[in-house]
Formats: sequence, C-alpha cells, structure tokens
Amino acid sequence: MTGLRVAHMMAGADAGGAELFFERLVAAQARAGDQVLALIRKNAARQARLQKVGVAPQVFTFGGPWDVWTKPLLARALRKFAPQVAVAWMGRAGSHAPRGDYVLAGRLGGQYDLARFAACDHLLANTETLKNWIVAQGFAENRTHVVPNFVDDHLGATAATLPVPAGCKTILALGRLHTNKGFDVLIAALTRLPKSVHAVIAGDGPERAALQTLAVRAGVADRVHFLGWRHDVANLLAACDVFVCSSRHEPLGNMVLDAFSAAKPIVAAMSDGPRELITPGKNGVLVAVDSAIALAAGIESVLDTPVMAAKIASNGRALFAQNFTEAAVVTAWRTTLLGLAKI
Repeated sequence: MTGLRVAHMMAGADAGGAELFFERLVAAQARAGDQVLALIRKNAARQARLQKVGVAPQVFTFGGPWDVWTKPLLARALRKFAPQVAVAWMGRAGSHAPRGDYVLAGRLGGQYDLARFAACDHLLANTETLKNWIVAQGFAENRTHVVPNFVDDHLGATAATLPVPAGCKTILALGRLHTNKGFDVLIAALTRLPKSVHAVIAGDGPERAALQTLAVRAGVADRVHFLGWRHDVANLLAACDVFVCSSRHEPLGNMVLDAFSAAKPIVAAMSDGPRELITPGKNGVLVAVDSAIALAAGIESVLDTPVMAAKIASNGRALFAQNFTEAAVVTAWRTTLLGLAKI
C-alpha cells in the first residue's frame, strides 16, 4: 500500500489515554514507513519518548485565547513538511490548527466542543458511538470517520511485584484519579467482597486524597493499593486476576483493549466505550454504571467461576488480535487518511 505523509498536532496533558495513543500511533506509523511530523506542546518526557523511536518532534506553545503566535508558526512548519493530511488531536490543537494545502482532520476521543474543530475538513472518532454523537451535533456524516486505537501486545509479560499478600486475589484498575473513572465505586464494591480480595489502582490525579480517605472510612484501606502513574501496564496486567473498568464516562477505554491484549477477564461499567467493545458473557462482564452492588457482583462472578473467566479472557484476546493490533490499526489509519487526501 502507498505510504503516507502525515503531520500530527498534539497539545494534550502530560498523561492520558489520548496522549499515550498519540505517541504510540506516531511511532507505529514511522515504523511502518510513513513520513511523520509531530508538532507538540513542550513536554520533556514526551519529546524524549518520541525521539527514542526516531521521531524528532517540533515544539510550540499551544497557549490560550491570547496566543497569536502558535497558528502562524504551525502553518510555516506544515508548509515546509507538505503533508497530505494534518491531524489535530483534541480541542486545543484543533483551535490552533491552520488550513493549508493539505486535508485537515480533527481527532476526537470524546464529546469535545466541535466549535474548536471549525477549521477541519473531516473529523475522526475512535468508536461508532462517538461518530454517531458527532453527526447528531450537525457535522456531515460523510466527513466523519471511525479509526480505532491499538495497544501494545501484552501477552506473556512478566508479572509485576504488587503489595498484595500471598494467596489473595488481585483486582487491577488503571487511569487518572478523576471522578469520571468511578474509583470510588470500586472502593465501595470492595467492601462487599471477601477480605482476601485486594484492589490495585495505577494512576494519579486530583481525587487521590479523597479516594484514600474514602478507603479509610470504608474500612478497606489495607486492601486498596495506590501505585501512582506506572508505565509497566503489561506487567501489572500479568499480575492481576481480573481487570476492572469502573468508569462513569469512558468514550473508548484503552484500558479495555489492554485487558483484551493481556488475555485478562474484564468487568466494566457499561459506559459508551466498554459497551461498544464488550459482548456480555462472551468477552467480558458489563454492569450498571455507578453501582457498587453490581460491580461487586460482577467481580465475584469472575473470581468464583474460573471457566467463565478463562472463556471471556480468551475471547477478548481473539478480538484484540483481529482488530486492535498495531499492524491492523496502522493499516486502518493509513487507508482512512489516504482516502481523505483523495476526496
């Protein structure tokens, strides 16, 4: 298939699902032989990671409403690189993205303010559910496209050492410690599970202190382990018995794909992303959003039924292998973006 000349603009936070997928995609496209330009907000760690995989990012301010310099500087960099397609990731990059002699696409990972993508010719969603939402806001359906995410292949990773007593069962949860992620629901669910069940939460954020206080008040502080941000997701998954996504709001949930990749059974609240990815009883367990009772029951059903746990883990892995590997998703992105360049 013909190669692609693509520029990606990212002004996101230090950590997050969209930001980490941006890095994985840029690196994967470069490995696949595409010519890739990364235009990012200053972030030393992100710069180092991109440079390590052979992509030399260019750094811009991507400031607020009074930043009048970023757009013309981006325009100059894009003119010099001459991409077929330029992709603006999330709202801030969308606001600064200049028009030029290329197709301009906005990539959304959630229900963002579409006004920030006013300059874009096309919008890219990572799920059918999100595409439908974009179209419902009035954006043209023929200019709205679904291109999936991928995660690394985690199968066979060495198990991380976790602060969980020997002989206990381990629930793993990942993500920013924010109310959207529903970690408070997970802590409440833990009170309904046997004392031999521990929860390990890898992530950080504004709710950390409140969640730690909640665990103390609920009497499970000794069974909830906060690890902070970790980059050894594969090793954490290898060490757990069940993966839990308790999110109240989850447009996709890269973490669901991570669990599929690692062949781990998953219990998830039925927010948009997990509901689209999981077929209940086949490749995961779906429970009501914001219900500690339902979440505890779902976790217990997996822990108490090894045959079911093995079945949903195996089917999740099969879905990953079919649709969400690096090779499959890079091909989907290339096909989509080359198609946009011809419209």
